Amino acid sequence: MRAFTAIRSTGLRAEIEPVSAADFMRFLLHWQHVAGEQQLKGPEGLAAVVEQLDGYEVAAGAWEHEVLAARVADYEPDFIDRLCLSGRVAWGRLSPANGSGKAPLRSSPIALMLREQRGGAVARGRRAGGGRAERGGRGVYEALRSRGASFFHEIVSGTGQLRTQAERSLGELAGLGLVTADSFGGLRALLAPSEKHKRRARRRRTAYEVDTAGRWALLKADPAPDDGKRAEEIARALLRRYGVVFRALLARESRLPTWRELAAVYRRLEARGEIRGGRFVSGFGGEQFALADAVGRLRAVRKLDKSGELVALSGADPLNLVGIVTPESARGRDHSEPGALSRRPRDRRARRRRAPPPCAFRIRRRYPEDALLAPLERARLHAEKALRGGAQAPA
Repeated sequence: MRAFTAIRSTGLRAEIEPVSAADFMRFLLHWQHVAGEQQLKGPEGLAAVVEQLDGYEVAAGAWEHEVLAARVADYEPDFIDRLCLSGRVAWGRLSPANGSGKAPLRSSPIALMLREQRGGAVARGRRAGGGRAERGGRGVYEALRSRGASFFHEIVSGTGQLRTQAERSLGELAGLGLVTADSFGGLRALLAPSEKHKRRARRRRTAYEVDTAGRWALLKADPAPDDGKRAEEIARALLRRYGVVFRALLARESRLPTWRELAAVYRRLEARGEIRGGRFVSGFGGEQFALADAVGRLRAVRKLDKSGELVALSGADPLNLVGIVTPESARGRDHSEPGALSRRPRDRRARRRRAPPPCAFRIRRRYPEDALLAPLERARLHAEKALRGGAQAPA
């Protein structure tokens, strides 16, 4: 049976013709619904996007305007609020924070995750510990731990803090990965301008308030699953995200098992016939694995005519794979080409031909040997020569 499985896997791998890195990048734009004709619509389309990006951490300020809006046509903030309030999606920081929560919340890594898998994801991220809250944040943390999930006005009355202090404390705890809210509007409110700027902001758009975010609660972790189950969950999530997985592609992923563990899971899934193994993308070494649906779509994208469509991605987007899939430098390319870098590579041969800098040997040919010495040192040398009878000591 094992021999038959090995022969079958070898035959299936031989059927696949690898695509170039450029075609693979085009495939990813279609797979993650960034290409114009592949964008999704409405709350259900957003739910499919969250399932693909489940557990991926992005800077908090980039989620709505730069990541979700690039995948959902006519995105509205109400879409993500509905998914959160219905209990399908949750948000929070998964990776451990180092130090205190003084780092800006806007740049803190925040993940969207399916609520049914939230506990395990938080447990995986908390293995390395976390940061420590300041005094005000500790007061809110203790109030939530003793009273459970609470509305904002209950937090204010329970801690005795001013509204602005309580809001600042919640922002600190959210940046440390310790609290979350029923609605994504809670995070949106914490990212809004401070109190002194809100009057000006209300003239341009509706200001989001912490009061309307629903309940605030501690981001709790379920007991962590065993390493084997954890590795399989993450391996399947990576396949949903990229369609095709290989070691170099995961350079910017965080909180992953080792590639050895993931590859063992993928080989087992390939033996069951659930996924395909082979060489799907040329130019990358090591084993590669893909979903069966992704293999078909990869072939289809390769046959598509290049439309010349311009796709703009944020630096925080999961598909920002510059230096991983696409080349980081433009060495050898025509710099007049759109997208090429204008920085010129260094010409090392020209540096070798450059004349050596002036050195002390030229000075020594023009001046006596002791001309570069300090006066006292020069007098000492002349005195030693005078004692040996080699020269007269200076007066």
